[in-house]
Amino acid sequence: MPLTVGSSTASTSATPAGPRFLFDLASPSCWLVAERVLQVMPVATEWVPVHVADGPLEGDGFRCAADEEIWREWVERRAAELGLQPVRWPPEVPFDSALAMRAATYAKVTGRAVAFALAAFRQAWCGGRSLAEPDSVLISAAACELHPKAVLKGADLRSTRTALARASEGVPGVPAIVLPTGEAFVGEDAPERAAAVL
Repeated sequence: MPLTVGSSTASTSATPAGPRFLFDLASPSCWLVAERVLQVMPVATEWVPVHVADGPLEGDGFRCAADEEIWREWVERRAAELGLQPVRWPPEVPFDSALAMRAATYAKVTGRAVAFALAAFRQAWCGGRSLAEPDSVLISAAACELHPKAVLKGADLRSTRTALARASEGVPGVPAIVLPTGEAFVGEDAPERAAAVL
């Protein structure tokens, strides 16, 4: 049974016309979804950066080292099953993605949300670079032709911070595909489940 998400997670006050992919760059599961959402979803899907700093973070809170190792092996195995580049883990997992998510929000305003997000996901989970580091964020921005100074300035704008906070309200978890009806499919298999409904 899918969850239902209200309009508070919409990027605008109007009802969204199509499905939305909610993602946080600090989540390797979001990377796994991002690499296939364009192929799996049968209709155009809006990419919406969200940052839920107060919630549980993927890759944190394991009971023991063995649980963390099992999780890491699952991510690596799933990436291999999908034919993706081998996982190279950032030095710190989870990392603080606040700056990266503000940069993603700014990239969305410029029409480069998908290009920036894919570049940033690959920097983090294939390149082993922490997106808590501004240089890693700026490398991702350069990959989609965003000027470093513009990204840093855009990420620090009050309007960017407000847009990210508004998009993050009421998010059920990430990765998620949210349909225009408000139904939300959360988890690494979200695109397939949402596509089946569509």
